[in-house]
Amino acid sequence: MNEALPDVPEVRVVGLPQLTSGFDLVERLDLPMHLKVHGPLEPMGGEQLAQLSERINLKGRGGAGFPFHKKLRSVAEAAIRRGVRPVVVVNGSEDEPACRKDTVMINRAPHLILDGALLVAEALGARTLVIGVTRESTQRSMEAALSERGLTNRRNATIRARVQRNPVRMVTGAAASLVRSIDGGPAIPPGRKTSASQNGVGGAPTLLSNAETFAQLAIAARIGAERYGNTGLYDEPGTVLLTVSGAVARPMVIEAPTGVPLRYILQLAGAPPVPQGVLTGGYHGKWLDSATVNEAIVSRNSLDAVGGALGAGAILPITQSTCPLGESLRVAQWLAEESAGQCGPCYLGLPAAARGMEDILNGGGPAALEALKQVANSVKRRGACSHPDGSAMFLESTIKAFTDDLAAHVLGNGCGRPVEGVLPLFEGGQQPTGIPGGGQPEEEQGAPRQKIFVDWTLCRGHGLCADILPEVFQLGADGFPTVAQAGVPRYAEAKALRAVRRCPALALRLEEDTRGAAPRQNLPAVREGGGGGRRALGRGR
Repeated sequence: MNEALPDVPEVRVVGLPQLTSGFDLVERLDLPMHLKVHGPLEPMGGEQLAQLSERINLKGRGGAGFPFHKKLRSVAEAAIRRGVRPVVVVNGSEDEPACRKDTVMINRAPHLILDGALLVAEALGARTLVIGVTRESTQRSMEAALSERGLTNRRNATIRARVQRNPVRMVTGAAASLVRSIDGGPAIPPGRKTSASQNGVGGAPTLLSNAETFAQLAIAARIGAERYGNTGLYDEPGTVLLTVSGAVARPMVIEAPTGVPLRYILQLAGAPPVPQGVLTGGYHGKWLDSATVNEAIVSRNSLDAVGGALGAGAILPITQSTCPLGESLRVAQWLAEESAGQCGPCYLGLPAAARGMEDILNGGGPAALEALKQVANSVKRRGACSHPDGSAMFLESTIKAFTDDLAAHVLGNGCGRPVEGVLPLFEGGQQPTGIPGGGQPEEEQGAPRQKIFVDWTLCRGHGLCADILPEVFQLGADGFPTVAQAGVPRYAEAKALRAVRRCPALALRLEEDTRGAAPRQNLPAVREGGGGGRRALGRGR
């Protein structure tokens, strides 16, 4: 069984280091050592910075890959139009078990990240800088870095800077979750999608980008676009940070120029010579089969072209001796647990998808495969964040990449291989599904205190209960709720009351649950067929 990755694994470099310069000298570059290694950084104007970002084709390194120069110009235009000062936010949240590149940078080179963030803040005229983190080690390192620079959150400071610590959960890394937590709310996405560039922290235009992105900007600002472009590919210059784990001898973070063959990166970490498959982009990424791995090079465009994904830079090979569907099931179950619990397609759909994968492994046959495909398709583009989309992409990639194993499980008695657990997950079990901290009172995270009941003599199948309270209600093929009673999660008590009040048939009632332990919610199993299932997921926004 593969152990959880340490916060700061081994770091290796292919070619000359840029982001990792000085790592061979000290464990952490404090401000004096940072200046010795990288030298001073001169300020730049906003348009000059945007042109630099455009010339080096800098894109966000957190997974989405949005062009940085477009984001910079969008924030600047919105701030000028509204006459308000923008905010700069560094997203150092790294809550996926297989990702450590940003954690390594914050722990070992925090000032390179701050260089880029302060460069942007000065160019935009921002007076507020927030660094979002989720780990104790990254919080300590970044707070020390702010102190070394004399940056504080005092009102009279030229620029107010602070660290925002959120829980380690998949959804807290979403931009909207981080903005919401900075404003004092829970670290989960709001129900309505908004653009941080237009309406971010405190309602102000906010430039929010990944920690590595700011570090890359600081490197480019020092050496210039031409020299930066001498490394890597013409259309994707520079280096990338990769976290390589899974079936490897030495899990590590690697800085490599774009254009390096993927197989070389795998060899460097001690992966099997012929892996059964490689998961690219992490747990919101895509699988490459063993034949395709040899064709891929490390770049966003190349991986996209062969069916993979650069994503957040996680690379995970698996051996020939493990069941790839079983490995994927473990990840699917973890992804389901990471739901914020507020959107029906995510909260209900992801557990249903995991059950569908489990049904395939347990001999469910073609019906189980079709059910999984249906559920995975139904959760996409229907949540408040990208978590259901990324999770569905992972599942769809699994059944596409491992066709022989899929056929063995669907049409036969299985592949006959054990599940070795080579894909890393967090130690200590999973937190229960629900709102993941971030300012939530403790009493909202306990066992249910209320139960909601359906009076079947009154219910007419209007379906509003599933729209208002998807945490509890799902509609069956006949359009009626599939549960007669269920415990209400504490964070959803207000929604449960609203569902009772808005039921047109007055068929719902709430009662206090006086038993010592509340029952588990009676979520319906995956069923074959489409009509009720699609409606059951409701509107997730």
